[in-house]
Amino acid sequence: MPEGDAVWRTARRLHRGLAGQVLEGSDLRVPALATSDLSGRRTIEVVPRGKHLLHRVEGDLTLHSHLRMEGSWRVHPVARRHALSARHTVRALLWTSERVAVGDSLGMLDLVRTSEEDRVVGHLGPDLLDPGYDEALARANVLADPGRTVTEALLDQRNVAGMGTIFTAEPLFVHGVHPWAPVGEVGEEQVGQLLATARRMLVLSCRAGRTTITGRADVNADDAWVHGRVGLPCKRCGTTVRLATIGRQPQERVMFYCPTCQGGRAPTDEGARQTPLGHGRRRYE
Repeated sequence: MPEGDAVWRTARRLHRGLAGQVLEGSDLRVPALATSDLSGRRTIEVVPRGKHLLHRVEGDLTLHSHLRMEGSWRVHPVARRHALSARHTVRALLWTSERVAVGDSLGMLDLVRTSEEDRVVGHLGPDLLDPGYDEALARANVLADPGRTVTEALLDQRNVAGMGTIFTAEPLFVHGVHPWAPVGEVGEEQVGQLLATARRMLVLSCRAGRTTITGRADVNADDAWVHGRVGLPCKRCGTTVRLATIGRQPQERVMFYCPTCQGGRAPTDEGARQTPLGHGRRRYE
């Protein structure tokens, strides 16, 4: 699922392409919106809210979308509208005299009053990429359930918005925190450090124009510490990075971690041999 930085870049792309322009037409391909028509309305702005997108148009209306796992929004020259609209996975098209925005495989699409956006995003905690980010509230939210694992608390968008598995796994590694540790044992100071590091990494990725942990110029470089590096040696200690499940369905996730740097093997990790993701990588024991 795209994380806060990817959603931020998507919002920026849509805003640059459509803000200030009058929509000449719209095609919203979900049953509840099949008869809705946004033509004649000017796009005011497109903004992110955690992992959600809010496309505000004249007349107190907001088109709310969520990308979920496979979704995307792209902006193309309007001449390509008819060709692009033929895709069976397209859920939304918005076009001006010059451009068409195509929402493909969107996980969620709603039309709400702008004055009532809390109906769709009011449950979210402080957004790590919001200039007005409330760090004290985010920290208090994460600490509210001391017996919950720190990973589950950080991933809960009701506590803090914008973090996914990448920007949870990497700060946990940087600070040497066991992903399965109860948040009460991690403590207030360290939770604050984890949030600050996650926010710094997200901002760096927004500035770089791609998801990155270190900001290295080489886009092909392996600049993650643990995420995606299962079966490869830890860059800090050389121990094999491992992968294990965390949480319960339907919120179960997988988490990458280093058993040596982060306090031992996960309770859901049986210790079986794990091989690197992808092709052409050497196996490590």
